[in-house]
Amino acid sequence: MNNFEFYTPTRMIFGRGTHLQVGKIVKEYGFKKVLVHFGGTSAKKTGLLDAVCGALEAEGIGYVQLGGVQANPTLSMAKKGVELCLEEKVDFVLAVGGGSVIDSAKCIADGAGNSGVDVWKFFTKEAAPAGALPVGTILTLSASGSEMSASCVITNEENGLKRGFNSTTHRPLFSICNPELTYTVNRFQTGCGTVDIMMHTLERYMGGTTKETPLTDRIAEGLLKTVAEAGAVADRDPENYEARATLMWAGSLSHNDLTSAGRAFMMQVHQMEHELSGMYPQIAHGAGLSALWPSWARYVCAAWPERFAQYAVRVWNLEMNFENPMETALAGIKVTEDYFKSLDMPTNIRDLGVEPEKIDEMAEKCTNFGTRTLPGIRELGKAEMMEIYRMAMEA
Repeated sequence: MNNFEFYTPTRMIFGRGTHLQVGKIVKEYGFKKVLVHFGGTSAKKTGLLDAVCGALEAEGIGYVQLGGVQANPTLSMAKKGVELCLEEKVDFVLAVGGGSVIDSAKCIADGAGNSGVDVWKFFTKEAAPAGALPVGTILTLSASGSEMSASCVITNEENGLKRGFNSTTHRPLFSICNPELTYTVNRFQTGCGTVDIMMHTLERYMGGTTKETPLTDRIAEGLLKTVAEAGAVADRDPENYEARATLMWAGSLSHNDLTSAGRAFMMQVHQMEHELSGMYPQIAHGAGLSALWPSWARYVCAAWPERFAQYAVRVWNLEMNFENPMETALAGIKVTEDYFKSLDMPTNIRDLGVEPEKIDEMAEKCTNFGTRTLPGIRELGKAEMMEIYRMAMEA
């Protein structure tokens, strides 16, 4: 087990009706003016936005609104939010939505807390935020885990680059998680969310070569097994509270670093997917992950078949072939792929509209234009990335 630091300061307020407490919670911290940040029309249509703003008004807390966040949140929207925060002297950012809204809110908070610095420089590692406005969330989609994570991912529309960075400034002050708010999430987005939750842990589990982490392994395996079961229930019964609650809580735990404690890892599939949805903004992140993972897994598993075999046995209850672990490893990849298909998730990038002639460009961008390789079970440079993209095209 490697040395590690585990830091999860986010206050979690979980359960039915908890979003109605937001006014009192914000008042506890003494904030005076809130940016209420949200996505499209669903927050308005469902009455959630009115309920949130009403709760703030009841406590005498001022607010301004900024809606319109899209899937794969954009730099231009974040910059608009930074300007609004500075103009209105906002002291707190409240994200009402899923991971895209939360990441946009984090970027806004970074920008407003570092006036005069181009926030994109944080994503290119040319600068680091010295501080940020505090952020809170009201979660409406179980997927990204951004409600408890240190990560933030933004797409720069001008160059088609989707980039992320981690910072302690990104840990929300509090997150309000009412599973009932996810009842109206459609089947496709529910499937995308289930995949994303699984991948946040699966990439930690498969993303490095640290071998002696038995407790972390068991936590990860338990989460993966439970999410697969809950995802299947939510797929056929979208208003099943227990399934929705399991997915929501698992989403937070899957990306708050619990399932990687003591392990070194690189989320290679996430990095490769960023180029898909960065260049093709219509691709949902979870769909991109499900389309890439089976090909990535088949490409790298020979470097550590025992790990993939352990996953197959412990998560999917497959029989272990001790004489040929590779056979068990490949069977585990296949059953995962079949599970994604059962949720109507894609398992190749061709069906997502990716053009074969873009593979070279995607791989070049994923190497940061030749400046990096991705460490892991098998190190990936441009040639290896191109082969995985090709396999995912032909799958």
